[in-house]
Amino acid sequence: MTDYGQDLQFGTFLTPDASHPDRVVELALLTESAGLELATIQDHPYQSRFLDAWALIATIAARTSTLRLTTNVSNLPLRPPFVLAKTVASLDLLTRGRIELGLGAGAFWDAVQAAGGPRRTPKEAVAALAEGIEIIRATWDTDRRSVRLDGEHYRAAGVHPGPAPAHAVEIWIGAIGPKMLALTGRVGDGWLPSQAYVPPDQLAEKNRRIDDAALAAGREPAEIRRLYNVDPSTDPAWAESLAELAMVHGVSTFIVSGDEPRVVQQLGTEIAPAVRELVARERALGENARTGSPTEATASAGVTAEPEVERRPSGPTESVAVRTARRPENAPRPTPHDGARRSDRLPWDSTTRPTYASSAEPLAWTAHERAAGQHLIDVHDHLRTELTQLFDLIDQVTAGTLGAEQARSLINTMTLRQNDWTLGAYCQSYCRLVTTHHSIEDSSMFPHLRAADAALEPVIDRLEAEHHVIAGVLDEVDRGLVAVVSGPGGMAELRRAVDLLSDTMTSHLAYEERELVEPLARFGFY
Repeated sequence: MTDYGQDLQFGTFLTPDASHPDRVVELALLTESAGLELATIQDHPYQSRFLDAWALIATIAARTSTLRLTTNVSNLPLRPPFVLAKTVASLDLLTRGRIELGLGAGAFWDAVQAAGGPRRTPKEAVAALAEGIEIIRATWDTDRRSVRLDGEHYRAAGVHPGPAPAHAVEIWIGAIGPKMLALTGRVGDGWLPSQAYVPPDQLAEKNRRIDDAALAAGREPAEIRRLYNVDPSTDPAWAESLAELAMVHGVSTFIVSGDEPRVVQQLGTEIAPAVRELVARERALGENARTGSPTEATASAGVTAEPEVERRPSGPTESVAVRTARRPENAPRPTPHDGARRSDRLPWDSTTRPTYASSAEPLAWTAHERAAGQHLIDVHDHLRTELTQLFDLIDQVTAGTLGAEQARSLINTMTLRQNDWTLGAYCQSYCRLVTTHHSIEDSSMFPHLRAADAALEPVIDRLEAEHHVIAGVLDEVDRGLVAVVSGPGGMAELRRAVDLLSDTMTSHLAYEERELVEPLARFGFY
């Protein structure tokens, strides 16, 4: 049994499909909103139907704020190490430390050679990777005067290093063979294999090779992060399977392949919280066995005892106010709507909204139940923040227009055009984010909740109807964007549309949280 004690992380393995560039970006946005830490991108420059991985990473980085990004893995034979180091360090600075480097020795040599790269034997590929890593690390080390290496495959003849990345970028090596595994143990920060090439029953043997090489190089094996590209699963015991990989084989970062929004959402809302809880319990038990102190062990593992919850009957006639007042302290807190409005238009009658009250026993609100309910609130909080920023952008554009001086009309017009472009891109991004969120709910979450409890049907019907209303309001925002660049008065039209969007979104999000936090905790998302 090998648990290296590393913190658990979860992410996605996205296909850079050039025929659907918006979709892959939206999947990355969903990765972040689902609470996952990492998005990784395939890097096959010779593949005509793929976007360039690093250009895509830069685009995603500009649209996200917490998501870490990397290639899975970069094709070194087609990425000169000094230039690759410069790209990674630049993006890491621009993202304030959100870039890592997945790196491979190369494969598909016919395609590499056709694209102008070298054809290498397995032995040559390992040697070239070792030289490449040496140059990359030297390029990031701005304490050195120059980067020098007279290698068999790569050469640096005194080029100046820099810039240094914003944080200590980790190099995760995609390794399978014995020599590559030994290289990972000597110089890698992480091991990044795929389940398709390294099935679970091979992890122990390959981990042992990495550990032996690390110890021989004077390193601690636990310094090397163990990542794993895993296939999505419909097995009800998927979380238990991943927890077993963590405790038995030391895997600490799970990267799920595939490009299905449902899988991304499920990983963030159900699987990752469950795996964290299972691993925390196992680590606490292990610590308890070593120290004989269950209280200290539980605290060190981040596990808190579940408080007693008073169980009271909850009938369908129970009022919303009573239901809210009875919510236990450890339950997620829906965000209430304050009733404030920006628009004089009423998109719907809020007084006709149905409510839901479960006839089942009250929840105990375990960590898993809290995570499922809290995730909906977290996604909605992100949408609320984006909406606030949207108004800030509109205010900036309006201020720039009104403050323009006639003598600098040309400059101000150019500036306004740039502001209009920025605003338009942002508005469209927000609209796509809302649409993606609602599409996931309509196609997956809502049918599941309908099947789980027939008493939820009136609420689901109403939420779906409000989604259609919001879709119409988003169309108004699109028309407002067109009006902004078409002539004077366009900004007023856009502001009216965004005011109505604010009213509908804030009211709808509050209603959805009020009605669905408990059902999601009880029944899950899927």
